[in-house]
Amino acid sequence: PQSPTAHLRTEMKPLSYGHEDSSSSNSNEYVYQGMKVPLDSQYNDVEAESQNFLPEHNLGKKKYETEYHQGNASFGMSVFNLGNAIMGSGILGLSYAMANTGIALFVILLVAVAIFSLYSVHLLLKTANEGGALVYEHLGYKAFGIPGKLAASCSITMQNIGAMSSYLYIVKYELPIVIQAFTGASDKEWYANGDYLVLLVSVVIILPLSLLRNLGYLGYTSGLSLLCMVFFLIVVIIKKFQIPCPLPNELNALNETLKSSNASLLDSNTTATDYSDDTCRPKYFVFNSQTVYAVPILTFAFVCHPAILPMYEELKDRSRRRMQGVANVSFLAMFIMYLLAALFGYLTFNIHVGPELLHTYARYYKSDVLLLIVRLAVLTAVTLTVPVVLFPIRTSVNHLLCPTKNFSWVRHTAITVGLLAGTNAMVILVPTIKDIFGFIGASAAAMLIFILPSAFYLKLVKKEPMQSMQKLGAAAFLVLGFLVMIGCMSLIIVDWVHQFSNNKKSDGH
Repeated sequence: PQSPTAHLRTEMKPLSYGHEDSSSSNSNEYVYQGMKVPLDSQYNDVEAESQNFLPEHNLGKKKYETEYHQGNASFGMSVFNLGNAIMGSGILGLSYAMANTGIALFVILLVAVAIFSLYSVHLLLKTANEGGALVYEHLGYKAFGIPGKLAASCSITMQNIGAMSSYLYIVKYELPIVIQAFTGASDKEWYANGDYLVLLVSVVIILPLSLLRNLGYLGYTSGLSLLCMVFFLIVVIIKKFQIPCPLPNELNALNETLKSSNASLLDSNTTATDYSDDTCRPKYFVFNSQTVYAVPILTFAFVCHPAILPMYEELKDRSRRRMQGVANVSFLAMFIMYLLAALFGYLTFNIHVGPELLHTYARYYKSDVLLLIVRLAVLTAVTLTVPVVLFPIRTSVNHLLCPTKNFSWVRHTAITVGLLAGTNAMVILVPTIKDIFGFIGASAAAMLIFILPSAFYLKLVKKEPMQSMQKLGAAAFLVLGFLVMIGCMSLIIVDWVHQFSNNKKSDGH
């Protein structure tokens, strides 16, 4: 889903936890579970192990700074960084979600998920001020001890593994098309096989980059990914007006129609198209077996919450209201981008849209120059982003397995290879990207958006009574999170069982 580069950048900087100026009464104290504690108290080293995340020159610094840490990121730069954190591969699955919910229901769900995500940002910011921590896992530790820290860490790790998988899926889907366009090879050649190409790219490019100890220079890939997705959105809008509907299933007819855009078709076994008027009539409410994937796809697309608190720390003239304004602008911009991408992608292909929109164009185009440029740009961005996503996962795994041991190249390499091998196996074995979007969206994304922020808020914010509207709202949000997670996971598992039984029946025949 979303690019975690901004989260990575802050993990590699010194962390300091000054409160916002409007709520801090004593710079030599921090709030620990409702109690103001002097900085030199027993709690000073409550999370000393988290110094593993810090660069070497900072290991000697105190965990909690006595002076107010002034951020240097402007409002506009913070909006851009948060947009980077939100935007990711999730945008490619939104047209599929709209095709299986209808335009009206999709817009309702998109608005709801965006509002809920903003509300959880509000809860996180308020909890951070009360709890005196600006890292998601630290809030978990302060709220529920080791179980809370593990819940936050595992949710973030799962979300990052989902993001990594979705990026490798793009390599699996799109790189064969690029190679076929340049070489004229058929899809029967081994070097045009997506499974082989994912392994090749992982070993030749991603693994060497992932083994580096410092990935700071890859931070720019976050901006590159955002620019690629903006370019992708522009192309989606343009292609809506170039591709006819209904889509002709005669090769010559479609070639004739698309001469003006210099496009040509894939081979003649392109999926046959329904000629009825119903194919081109947009649906406003749709309910089918795939509708259940809509909410997880949307939650996956909006997750950026692990990056919120580090960005809050870096915000210039920091205050909770100012950071909420950054979130509001970023979410509005991403909401508009998501809606446009989903709408124009859906209106282009209607019921024929695939789980990954960019790949859907390949069923009708073979060597369109504009789409080829988009594919190359997106492939470059996601390939360079995978090591950035892998970094915090490896750090977390290393910290859980060997928190007190010094750096070891053997352990560093083994964890990296293990993570890449596991992710590659999942990408090769799991049939479609929607299964990744669905599972991660229903589990890790639901935890990060709904469950953990509200649970932390209920536990750490002591100045509001449980009967207050704020606490009741957070409690209702927590219950909603469990309902979303349990409901979506149950329906997705039912769909998987149904698909498996259907496949067994077809194999039997």
